[in-house]
Amino acid sequence: MSTNPPELQWLDGDVPKAMGFEDTYFSKAGGLAETRHVFLAGNQLPARFETTKTFTIAEFGFGTGLNFLTALAASRAVENPPELTFVSFELFPMTTDQLAKALNAFPELSDLAGELVEKWQPRTGWMQVNVAGANLVLGVGDARELIKDLKPETQAADTSSIVIPLVDAWFLDGFSPARNPELWDAGLLRSAADLTAPEGTLATYTAAGWVRRNLVAAGFLIEKKSGFAGKREMVIGRKA
Repeated sequence: MSTNPPELQWLDGDVPKAMGFEDTYFSKAGGLAETRHVFLAGNQLPARFETTKTFTIAEFGFGTGLNFLTALAASRAVENPPELTFVSFELFPMTTDQLAKALNAFPELSDLAGELVEKWQPRTGWMQVNVAGANLVLGVGDARELIKDLKPETQAADTSSIVIPLVDAWFLDGFSPARNPELWDAGLLRSAADLTAPEGTLATYTAAGWVRRNLVAAGFLIEKKSGFAGKREMVIGRKA
């Protein structure tokens, strides 16, 4: 089925802004550095990659794929890379040209980005694609509905379910909660907690009070940390 690509404005030449949400996909101060500060360091990565044979990351908001590619590059850089599963959701997937233009801003990731762009054929529903040995599981549509299709390997699942390992780390990266409250919904975060491994972690750039309360209600222990590039606070957490 066809998808609805986002309407974009390009700031400073290469920073995409989603007009429908009035928000950028990554920081103008540096998208790669932001991902490393918030989502990798916030989930104690890449150190955790060094101590496991498999690792599963899940994310709300695939966007440009920058978080996926940054995590993949970090996992491949350790001595014995784990088998990486990356589960993500996106309501408005970029076109191939939009994705390629956005990722051109990160030459350090060019090889991995080229493979992702080459295989990029988003369609409504679920798709799975291998990118440099990682299993990318992408749900295109409303995350609040699609997450119901996911079942952890520890539970019995019917043939219509998408079976995934328990999630070790969450990247909560939807657009601003004020502009995109659906991806910070209390029910969605409870569903995320249900898919999370014991002591699984999360990180997000936002420290909005109602988001923190929803995370606590979902079953996560959270704390504030210093944000990226002058942003006062961000939030990390782990499953209680």
